[in-house]
Amino acid sequence: MHLDLVSFSLPTFPLLASTSETVDSSLVLAGVLLSLLVSYLASKLGGELANRLGLPTVLGELIGGVIIGVSVLHLLVFPGEGIDASSSAIMRFLELTDGLSPAAANSVFEAQSEVISILAELGVIILLFEIGLESNLKDLMAVGIQAVVVACVGVVVPFVAGTAGLMIIFGLPAIPSIFAGAALTATSIGITSKVLSEMGKLNSKEGQIILGAAVIDDILGIIVLAVVASLAKDGAVDVGNVVYLIVSATGFLLGAIALGNLFNKAFVGVVNKLKTRGELIIPAFIFAFAMAYLADAIQLEAILGSFAAGLVLEETEKRKELQKLILPIADMLVPVFFVVVGSKTDLSVLNPAVPSNREGLIMATFLVTVAIIGKVVTGLSVFGIPQINRLAIGVGMIPRGEVGLVFLGIGSSIGILSKPLEAAIIVMVIVTTFLAPPLLKFVFPEQNTTQLKSVDSE
Repeated sequence: MHLDLVSFSLPTFPLLASTSETVDSSLVLAGVLLSLLVSYLASKLGGELANRLGLPTVLGELIGGVIIGVSVLHLLVFPGEGIDASSSAIMRFLELTDGLSPAAANSVFEAQSEVISILAELGVIILLFEIGLESNLKDLMAVGIQAVVVACVGVVVPFVAGTAGLMIIFGLPAIPSIFAGAALTATSIGITSKVLSEMGKLNSKEGQIILGAAVIDDILGIIVLAVVASLAKDGAVDVGNVVYLIVSATGFLLGAIALGNLFNKAFVGVVNKLKTRGELIIPAFIFAFAMAYLADAIQLEAILGSFAAGLVLEETEKRKELQKLILPIADMLVPVFFVVVGSKTDLSVLNPAVPSNREGLIMATFLVTVAIIGKVVTGLSVFGIPQINRLAIGVGMIPRGEVGLVFLGIGSSIGILSKPLEAAIIVMVIVTTFLAPPLLKFVFPEQNTTQLKSVDSE
């Protein structure tokens, strides 16, 4: 499972080609620039409004994405079922101003969408690298057992309840019910970690358990998805692939932790010898991208690799300097990720006036209930830590975000989900994604929101 917000392979269009190809590189560039323009405007306006209302900035960025996306203005849309160049206001604008021909519009639209999707992917990779730098490996390991328990409960409870409910209450076949149940296991580490960071709660006990559990939950989600997808395709589980995923995931995380103890001094030693511009940030990104690629190459999440890289470099004496250097880069790319997630949110599935939506909305009510309760109960599984905010831990595990969309996309591509069930999963993803940030703000006491700043100043 990868965080592909739109299914794509690496771009084949030559952005710098000198010859005339099917895709006009200048028009692709124009489309990308306009897409970034509206994305930044939406994220900034939405973020500022959310901040003034006392809500997490990320919620405003998501809502800004919804407004410019497929639900409202159609400025930032992506190829999909029923969506082509004619659905994009930006493509229509290019036809009016830059001479884009209707015949070439789809090619330009697809190329532009791939570039924005890749920038969004880079945004979440850098976000998790930044979160890793802000986290403390020793603190994370100290709550490791609790995080594992929380993650396992957060996978098993919603999966079992969702699958059984769809089969018993709605009479759905086993395979689509299992797939929908698997979609309920996801947790969006990008959304939760961003909110915790904004609130200054990332290094609290609750924040460390949520973060550790979200990482483990992501790995478990990969394994669950591999099992369910192979079951849907072939009617049998590829045991070898499941064992491979378990071994590779465990080996990767343990290897990253071990690497941290060996790599820190070598990294600082190399950096201290460099004299040209970017002597710290470029080697850091080389390491982060190498780790992200390695995770991706062994069928894990690229964001797990960048998060592990951040944890490793957090142990170095260059941590604070590196945090300052990465901020402007994160400010450029991370909002693109959240705006893209919002822009892909199709609120039309929430319209009960459309007869085909009604069955999906009934299923969605069930899935949303299971999705929220199935994660909130995870806080009850925390043990051995007195005066811990168990409700905050459960709420922090609620958002499905882009990870839920990946489950949906794979289920749709296999062809095992009915239209009502697809709509139900979309509604579940929408509600949990947008509900979690304000709930996190509510469940954490206001007087402790400066904890991260006090930790960083020590």
